Amino acid sequence: MIDRRLLVHFDWVIFLLATSLSIIGIINIYSATMMDSNTNLYEKQLIWFLIGLAFLSLVTFINYIHLERLAYPIYILSITLLLITLIFGHTASGAKRWLNLGFVSFQPSEFAKIAIIIILAKYFSTTRIPLKGLSLKGLVWPSVLAFVPCILIAKQPDMGTAIIAFFIFASMVIFAKVRVKVLVGIILVSLPLIPITWRFLKDYQKARLMSFLDPTLDPLGTGYHILQSKIAIGSGKILGNGFTHGTQGQLRFLPEHHTDFIFSVLAEEWGFIGSFTVLTLYLSLVLWGLNIAQNAKDKLGAFLAFGVSAMFMWHIVINIGMVTGMLPVVGVPLPFMSYGGSFLLTTMIGAGILTNISMRRFMF
Repeated sequence: MIDRRLLVHFDWVIFLLATSLSIIGIINIYSATMMDSNTNLYEKQLIWFLIGLAFLSLVTFINYIHLERLAYPIYILSITLLLITLIFGHTASGAKRWLNLGFVSFQPSEFAKIAIIIILAKYFSTTRIPLKGLSLKGLVWPSVLAFVPCILIAKQPDMGTAIIAFFIFASMVIFAKVRVKVLVGIILVSLPLIPITWRFLKDYQKARLMSFLDPTLDPLGTGYHILQSKIAIGSGKILGNGFTHGTQGQLRFLPEHHTDFIFSVLAEEWGFIGSFTVLTLYLSLVLWGLNIAQNAKDKLGAFLAFGVSAMFMWHIVINIGMVTGMLPVVGVPLPFMSYGGSFLLTTMIGAGILTNISMRRFMF
């Protein structure tokens, strides 16, 4: 039996933002792929959207307080799925990221982000944090909890998702409060490790970073994505070229036009006005999520809402930075809009968690 008070306080803002962005995404996937050989991707995304709404509703009406008790089982399940993926996963484009269940394939790395948010929310909400902030010792266990899935995801390799998972961890640590001298010390120790990290990068990853600094170094190779994306965004001007009239996406000059570079398709067809509208919706989503975190009735709700908001924010910042050439191409999709069932379900579950916490701040 659903408490009537939950329906009265249902957070329509999160629901409408998630729904609007998903519908915009489906429309743009249709436009981006209408000239492709596989033209039913928008239909698949629509099905995943409907499934996502079911997950959003389910997560919304199950009291989030239960996530504290289920945090470790969810986390262990996530780690197990990541390990199974490394051993038995389906390989595509040199990466082993998918588990094939016969009737559907999914990416455990996407759901690992939610698992990280839940386990860190449990830890920080149940741990007494000193007024000065977390010490180096206090960071050991949450670091272990976050870095285990990050390393497994990076091994697939999926550097984009691993980076997002790390940024979620870093954001939640700062939200929990960490001592300034500890934070400064970590930064000072990390800086000399950057040249060492460069040696462990794969050749294509090094090439992407070099192309970020100067895309013209390899305009037909690693710099191609950035150059074509900039052309698509720039050609949209103020009002855009019109729905289904974008040349870069329609003629497939723009790679990954229905996944990581879906914003470039939007900008080309709907121009500055359409891009600004979508970015305003994203800004509203993040700010509303942070507002939910600030007004949550307990620490668990606050950390969960902040973690989900951080996940959305970093996806948006990195993806938009990537397609505009302000950040390297690392393969980070745009929430609700990029094609992909696993990712859409993850974002819908995140929206459900925000709605759940928002409604229950009125319940005692």
